[in-house]
Amino acid sequence: MARAFLSTGHPLLAHLIPIRRCNLSCTYCNEFDDFSPPVPTEAMFRRVDKLAELGTSVITISGGEPLLHPELDEIIRRIRRHGMIAGLITNGYLLVAERIQRLNRAGLEWLQISIDNVAPDEVSKKSLKVLDKKLQSLAEHADFHVNINSVVGGGSRNPKDALAIGKRAIELGFSSTIGIIHDGDGQLQPLNEEERRIYHEMKAMEKRSFTRVNSFQENIAQSRPNQWRCRAGARYLYICEDGLVHYCSQQRGYPGVPLEKYTPADLRREYFAEKSCAPHCTVSCVHQVSIFDSWRAPQYPAAGPATSPSRGLVQIE
Repeated sequence: MARAFLSTGHPLLAHLIPIRRCNLSCTYCNEFDDFSPPVPTEAMFRRVDKLAELGTSVITISGGEPLLHPELDEIIRRIRRHGMIAGLITNGYLLVAERIQRLNRAGLEWLQISIDNVAPDEVSKKSLKVLDKKLQSLAEHADFHVNINSVVGGGSRNPKDALAIGKRAIELGFSSTIGIIHDGDGQLQPLNEEERRIYHEMKAMEKRSFTRVNSFQENIAQSRPNQWRCRAGARYLYICEDGLVHYCSQQRGYPGVPLEKYTPADLRREYFAEKSCAPHCTVSCVHQVSIFDSWRAPQYPAAGPATSPSRGLVQIE
């Protein structure tokens, strides 16, 4: 954390995709398919090594469903061998006691499951009813931190489900967070009155949450744009299954540079680059990373001096 404040010349967080295939097919999700093979393990090792070379602090593995990768534990070990923090985002369906214990031995440090409803419906099968036994198993066996994320917005059928999910998470000793549903471009879907009420009640329950570091979602809940300095492509990297660096899961294609060719010059360019999608963005992981630098290094419009020095930028020596 100290290094994060001292230097802006390295990524704080990278999302790494080892497989695009998922065992579920939630209708709102644009981050999966039902046929892609796992990325070869040696290719994943090279990507982890490159992220370490760039000075990355945290790598979160997601998908698709990352537990479908046959060598996931070895990928986690590779991350930990470099001294980087290893996290995992999963739908939870494949978690059993033995699998959880393997993640313990691999060195996983935190895991997140997003649960969308209390009972499964045609939109999502990620329901508390289906996953509760998995959560109990995590409570009994996991040595790593567990966060349960629920959602409101988008005209969700049962907004009160988020409260039931959050209360169950805390009851089991986990942290609980809430997110606001975005559209296919990661943009704002305003909350109605009931959803705002539930959102604020959930935020009051988040005392143990490791994501309570900014007020971005508060503005989103009130249908207000955020004025902030998005550091995607610099402090936050999203690396797809093809090994390309993107701004985030919702802005794939930009900058679209192969990770193996990504350099400190790319990090510097994207650190300054202004992103047009930022005001109504709901991608909270980018918010959380960018807040480290909210007080320094202004961004410039695309036509401006995107690579010019700026006050407050500290280079890695």
